[in-house]
Amino acid sequence: MLLDEGILLRSLTYTPRPNAPDEFPFNVPIIQSLTRLDFRSPVTFFVGDNGCGKSTLLEGLACAIGSITVGAESVDIDQTLSALRPLAQAFKLAWTKRTRRGFFMRSEDFFGYARKMSAIRADLKQTLEETEKEYENKSPTARLYARAAYANELGAMRRDYGENLDARSHGESYLKLFQARFVPQGLYLLDEPEAPLSPLRQLSFLAMLKTMVDQKAQFIIATHSPIILAYPGAAIFSFDEGQIKLARYEELEHVALTRAFLEDPQRYLRHLLD
Repeated sequence: MLLDEGILLRSLTYTPRPNAPDEFPFNVPIIQSLTRLDFRSPVTFFVGDNGCGKSTLLEGLACAIGSITVGAESVDIDQTLSALRPLAQAFKLAWTKRTRRGFFMRSEDFFGYARKMSAIRADLKQTLEETEKEYENKSPTARLYARAAYANELGAMRRDYGENLDARSHGESYLKLFQARFVPQGLYLLDEPEAPLSPLRQLSFLAMLKTMVDQKAQFIIATHSPIILAYPGAAIFSFDEGQIKLARYEELEHVALTRAFLEDPQRYLRHLLD
């Protein structure tokens, strides 16, 4: 793969504002140490312990890009990101090809979106039933026109997402939603996509990534999952020790700890069983 093939966003440069307040997110150590990140792979991972700042940086990047959330809401009006927008103004982005395609999704956004879609579907079905009762004594043409809008919208939801996102397992729903919303040559920012995914579904997610990268998509993903982090050729930025550094998969604490635990679970669980 050529260096720039599939890489839409090339770099992020952070220039702190002289009058930046000593408060979140400007006082997060990883932000204070940030200068520049270069994206040299279509798949980039942010990895580190809870509270290290990887989600903060990802959210600030989403604001700087002007992403939309998975629910098609602009980050500019997402109230949960209001504290990140001033940080985003200090980011300078360099592009190979500027794009508005793609989206930003946190794991909690997925759960909220699935519930929202379920509620919309239920309202549409109820309205359709009420309309059919109201027009049951009217002509077939009148009934057809009266129910068309609701039936068409339900059909579109069924075509894109299946019978019901909320009725599937969380893992199935997540992958189905991702497939439905994916467009080629998009930039996708994902925060902990492993949350609803079993280990088997995480492998399915990796296969989806490969298919989407082949369609010139770029991904920047914050994750704890050793399975997802194993994507071949990905660039991995470690956020440990207050610095952002490129890391090799085999060197990651997440990987080493998981491997050691699986090799000898009793070593870690012995004190719980005493």
